[in-house]
Amino acid sequence: MPRRLIIRPGAIGDFILSLPAMEHLKADFLEVWAASTNLPLARFAHSTRSVASTGLDMLEFSPNPRLTAELCNFNSIVSWYGTSRPEFRAVVKGLPFEFLQALPPQDCQIHAADFFAAQVGLPGLAIPHIDCPRRDDGFAVIHPFSGSAKKCWPLERYRELANRLEAHMPIRWCVGPEEPLPGAVRIDDLYELACWLASARVYVGNDSGITHLAAAVGTPVVALFGPTDPRIWGPRGPNVRVIARPSLEHIDVEEVAAAVLRYDSSFKP
Repeated sequence: MPRRLIIRPGAIGDFILSLPAMEHLKADFLEVWAASTNLPLARFAHSTRSVASTGLDMLEFSPNPRLTAELCNFNSIVSWYGTSRPEFRAVVKGLPFEFLQALPPQDCQIHAADFFAAQVGLPGLAIPHIDCPRRDDGFAVIHPFSGSAKKCWPLERYRELANRLEAHMPIRWCVGPEEPLPGAVRIDDLYELACWLASARVYVGNDSGITHLAAAVGTPVVALFGPTDPRIWGPRGPNVRVIARPSLEHIDVEEVAAAVLRYDSSFKP
């Protein structure tokens, strides 16, 4: 039975944008190694492990016969890990590794999801999809944080936005496990979070992994972009609106509110 291993380290957004490529690599037996946070999203795999638990990142520094024997059990290993680490590639020489770039190059002219898909021979538009029951429970989700502070629209503007929207729909704030916002929804398991997001009428957030998650389940998304290029890193989904400015400070509350309310059937302009 052909056995394939996919090694995909990286943040939540990188993992989600790689989903079409990884799903294209399905085999009779498929195992995925990734950050532990991302593993609940690898529902297409037969088995998953966190990269940290395997000891892979130490293999170039210390021989590990047990790990080498495990890697030998695969007919194919597609790895977004180790491409830029010649010492690691030397250690695994002779094993069936195919190394891929973990990030698009700076001069990339296509969307990151398309770049990852093209690496594995998947042509066309790559749109990440996470299969969750989609329903409209009438509330808006605001996720005001990101992995980088420079990607965050000011929190006070999100509060103004919430005040503006509350006349039309309930607001649910959503944050990660370590992000400071009392009373916000916190769901650690990313698949459970995805299914909760799939019940929202609309989602608003920055350039973040959770914004990609909301788009991938089909929830209408309004994404706010400043320093990053949405042509490369924008969320993809059936209902995505990106508001992009060179500086996030230049995005007005009223503009975001208008974009959100387009998804509310009760709104009369």
